[in-house]
Amino acid sequence: MSAPHETARAIRDAVAAGSRSARDVCRSALDRIREADRQLNAFRHVDEEGAMARAADIDARRNELKDLPLVGVPVAVKDNICTTRMPTTAASRILEGYLPPYNATVVERLEAAGAVIVGKTNCDEFAMGSSTENSAYGVTRNPWDLERIPGGSSGGSAAAVAAGLVPLALGSDTGGSIRQPAALCGVTGLKPTYGRVPRYGLIAFASSLDQIGPIASTVEDAALAFSVIAGHDPRDTRHSHHGEEPTALCARQRAGARKQVDGESPVHRAGEPDQERSHEQRAGARADEPACSQLRETRPLAHGRREDPDRPGRRDRRAGRPGHGRRRPRTAGRRAPRWRPL
Repeated sequence: MSAPHETARAIRDAVAAGSRSARDVCRSALDRIREADRQLNAFRHVDEEGAMARAADIDARRNELKDLPLVGVPVAVKDNICTTRMPTTAASRILEGYLPPYNATVVERLEAAGAVIVGKTNCDEFAMGSSTENSAYGVTRNPWDLERIPGGSSGGSAAAVAAGLVPLALGSDTGGSIRQPAALCGVTGLKPTYGRVPRYGLIAFASSLDQIGPIASTVEDAALAFSVIAGHDPRDTRHSHHGEEPTALCARQRAGARKQVDGESPVHRAGEPDQERSHEQRAGARADEPACSQLRETRPLAHGRREDPDRPGRRDRRAGRPGHGRRRPRTAGRRAPRWRPL
């Protein structure tokens, strides 16, 4: 199954510039979902009316919202992430028709960033599975081959992105539920470091391992979505304030790649002067000694560690003790039994 793959960054730039309207983008995504999802079963619920109303509001306020990072971008959300406007069932009959009274933190942040949430995606029931075959609402198919699984438990999100139905989707990962379906569907999936993305509003599988993360067609789109949903949330006690801005990291890596293409790589080669900094500085050595002077030859040990010849080992340390090397009798130091058998 082939589908057009338009990146979230391209959609955002087009909507912000006014060359495309958010309504046209949303309508195209909804049409693709209607056409392809009969075979894929990637979506549990599609909110056409709410999505089009949201897109119309973005168009009406474009000058006000044009600087938002995801303005006009259609996004899908896994069915175990709470949304007030759409049912959240975790693909289980137990929660059929359940409308949460609050939005998950990541949903609030997507909407604050200008995204248009078009629907909820299928998953293994309560995210317990790795194939998206264990949903109470049917099996999700891999868009590359309808006879194969998309992986799981975030298989609906991965299939939706791989088929080009939406450029971005959110999943949840406990032991591989974002990374594995992303790999099986040929897209980019990220499980953030625990605490980087708030879990408030996520139906837990194992709360000490669960993380919400993005699935996208490109690394840059995944970084863009991650930069929106990450950050401190006072409602989640397991949060982190640390971490580099991922979009800035992508920009630095692109700049480094351009330097390498232009022949200006800062990578040091033997016999060539380094354009960026000296070899001594990179190695952390003093300027008056060779950079390799801090390196010592080691040899591997049987248990996987490496022995340093300049540091005395356990056997060497024991060699200096009095009496070392003499074999003690087997009975030495043993306590006599308190009773004797008859």
